[in-house]
Amino acid sequence: MRYPEPLQKGGTIGFIAPSFGCAIEPYESRFKNALKIFVEMGYKTYLGPNCYEASGIGISSTPENCGDELNSVMIESGLFASSEYDKSDVIITCGGGELMVEVVPYIDFDAIKRSKPKWYMGYSDNTNYTFLSNILADTAAIYGPCAPAFGREPWHESVSDAFKLISGEIDEVSGYGLWEKDEAKVETSQESEKENDQEIDQKNEQEEITEPDPLESYNVNTKTELKYLLPNSGNEILSGNNPEIRAEFSGRLLGGCVDILTLLCGTRYDKVDEFLDRYKDDGIVWFLECCDLDPLSMRRAFWQLREAGWFRTAKGFLIGRPLHFEEEMFGADQYNAVTSILGDMGVPIVMDTDIGHLPPMMPIVSGALGDIKASGNEIKIKYLFE
Repeated sequence: MRYPEPLQKGGTIGFIAPSFGCAIEPYESRFKNALKIFVEMGYKTYLGPNCYEASGIGISSTPENCGDELNSVMIESGLFASSEYDKSDVIITCGGGELMVEVVPYIDFDAIKRSKPKWYMGYSDNTNYTFLSNILADTAAIYGPCAPAFGREPWHESVSDAFKLISGEIDEVSGYGLWEKDEAKVETSQESEKENDQEIDQKNEQEEITEPDPLESYNVNTKTELKYLLPNSGNEILSGNNPEIRAEFSGRLLGGCVDILTLLCGTRYDKVDEFLDRYKDDGIVWFLECCDLDPLSMRRAFWQLREAGWFRTAKGFLIGRPLHFEEEMFGADQYNAVTSILGDMGVPIVMDTDIGHLPPMMPIVSGALGDIKASGNEIKIKYLFE
């Protein structure tokens, strides 16, 4: 596995939009503020041509343009070489999106594998790159926040961790204890103070939902409760509220957004079998999270990947909170969607981790070796760059 050099003080942070660009609110305001913050920190910035684009369908521009933009910053020689290459020391993407899978045929992974590795960070639709970078180019990438997250102030610890990771300042991350179940804030109506005395009591009881300032930090408001299915626990899902519950395992980290992984499965880009053989001595710790998938779709997706043989060397699973949190459909929920399909593999499964679309998210070095220690509602991942 190849690991890029960390971002140095005063270096250049590059931004591209192979999925959505920062063309609408609140992402545009957050992105512009992120650029301001990075410059104030002493870094230079480079913006690819699609950063503010919204002319594409489900992505910033055409698939060809998005592929060219990505290749131009990730390849140091050959057809897509450009004078801009050396201007970007690391790449943070502008956002996730819907149809980056259509960009994949225009990404030159062979040339990327021959080039000096460069950190690429993004999540969700960016699985199309972070996952395939591991599989096709043996190059690590970071499944972590996109650029607009760095424009929210103050930085949540998870955002700071992502920047420290890409800067080489840390080699481990931990869960954060609280997460954002609902970004909108509930506030007591202030107008009640202006009403007559007979209405004050009633008005003070009312609450209104207010949209948060787009530059405010995450509204973490819900206590983390990890869920476990352990090899010795039978079919019982255990709660992390019991501090005696623990799981320790290690392996090479691989995964991303399940919505995207199922699209890649079975295509010409599906070289997972060869990857598993190359790293068979390590085994795989799969980190997986779902965006648009409801519980039934989740269950079908995990079944598909299992039957495709992707999990044959699994050492354990880290399952992020799904965006469709606590939904139930025909008896399927976010837990049995996982445990009924993967539970008989005899490896630890830790669910509702800080990975994915409900912030905060631990930045994951996809492709690195990871030592995972989970105890109660706490989890820590130590990265080994081997």
